Amino acid sequence: MSPATHVVVLGSGPLSFADVVAVARGGARVGLAPEAEERMARSHAHVLAAAQAARPVYGITTGFGALANTAIQPEARCDLQHALLRSHAAGMGPPVEREVVRAMLLLRAATLAKGYSGTRPVVCRALVDLLNAGIMPLVPEYGSLGASGDLAPLAHAALCLIGEGVVLEDDGGSVDSSVALARVGLQPLRLQAKEGLALLNGTDGMLGMLVLACVDALRLFRTGDVACALSVEAQLGTDAPFMPELHAIRPHPGQGQSAANLTRLLAGSEIVASHLDSDHAVQDAYSLRCAPQVMGAARDTLAFVTQVVERELTAVVDNPVVLPDGRIVSTGNFHGEPLAMAGDFLAIAAAEVGALAERRADRLLDATRSRGLPPFLAPEAGVNSGLMLAQYTAAALVAENRRLAAPASVDSLPTSGMHEDHVSMGWHAARKLRRVLDNLARIIAIEAVCATHGLDLRAPLAPSPASRAVRNRLRMRVTGPGPDCHLAPQLAAAEVLVREGSLLAAADGVIGPLE
Repeated sequence: MSPATHVVVLGSGPLSFADVVAVARGGARVGLAPEAEERMARSHAHVLAAAQAARPVYGITTGFGALANTAIQPEARCDLQHALLRSHAAGMGPPVEREVVRAMLLLRAATLAKGYSGTRPVVCRALVDLLNAGIMPLVPEYGSLGASGDLAPLAHAALCLIGEGVVLEDDGGSVDSSVALARVGLQPLRLQAKEGLALLNGTDGMLGMLVLACVDALRLFRTGDVACALSVEAQLGTDAPFMPELHAIRPHPGQGQSAANLTRLLAGSEIVASHLDSDHAVQDAYSLRCAPQVMGAARDTLAFVTQVVERELTAVVDNPVVLPDGRIVSTGNFHGEPLAMAGDFLAIAAAEVGALAERRADRLLDATRSRGLPPFLAPEAGVNSGLMLAQYTAAALVAENRRLAAPASVDSLPTSGMHEDHVSMGWHAARKLRRVLDNLARIIAIEAVCATHGLDLRAPLAPSPASRAVRNRLRMRVTGPGPDCHLAPQLAAAEVLVREGSLLAAADGVIGPLE
């Protein structure tokens, strides 16, 4: 979405996936609804009243975490909020991606705009100003345990609001936040009671990554169906196992969707029609015949994760929360367990999609199983090695994804003097999920390269119209069968086409959008 045509308004309703993607990746502008400002002002008035009362209130008149029983004198309560940001900005490692930081800032602003956090409207507007000015706080990769939310990442981002910390430049360099704010005419904030805490207590980092992962996974799963159809044709497979009546008797929704996609993708194939009565068409290998069952399970997993993320987009994740009647109550809503488990589940599903694609690519390259194709799809095999090493790379990526699919959410290391004695590891679940999806795009690209080579070698038989469109799109960047060439740039070009959705769009352009 173009920033010029899409403005995301906070506080008028829940954010959508499209909203998050538009801001995180498209640079869309962000606004703040008037009713949100009114809610925040009312909420902040309750915080001011609590700060003046004698009763201890966590994070307002007390310290944090294991220091919750330490009373903070009135004259130190604003300093407390600044000290919190400085002490909690303790991350290490390389900076996380720009899109992740932008999603995190947007989601934290959206939580504040709900009016349960007790901050002044100016704090939410300051986050909005960072996004609209394109300022990118440096957020290190390591530091969050997903317990009291993404404390360290959010602290690094929030430091920028008070003119401290570091901002990344477009050229990869860095500059002090105070300099970056001054360039665009913004002033550092002086935080009041609870405002530092409200900037940190949330699942916004892991949630932002999960939103982006759900969008990416849907595109990759659909592209996985496209690559599978190419392989079915290239291996002289049959489309009979994909007919709808077979999937109606095992009614998993994702399975039916994937089977319907494959039926549409293979429609009109001369290759499939040429061998319908052949002996080998009785039963294809599992990686072909059972593709809807595996891909469907992945789709159903994605549907579950999407539901979890949609709920979280409507949620208030802070501690303590300021209820409309003025009560300020400690809560555990910042705990990232729902997102941690969801991230782990989707990583398992994506790893399986990649494992299936690699098996199909391997069959295409093996002359004993490819039904008449040359070894490794190479002319003069022996002199040429063809796509032999492409399968090595796919196997390495599958092995890596299997390691990354080990769940993070079953782990827990107690922190804060055993006060935070169970943590979700949701940030880590989301980080490794992003790597699994990156690897999946590469595996699908390798299968597409192998399968389109196979289609070319089946000439003069023509593939389906959809497969032909996909092959033609790939051929704009990747050469067909021939003498050995430098293979890495070819695979990299195919990866870009998968990642940006070009191969999927080529198929959609012929048969309409896939499910």
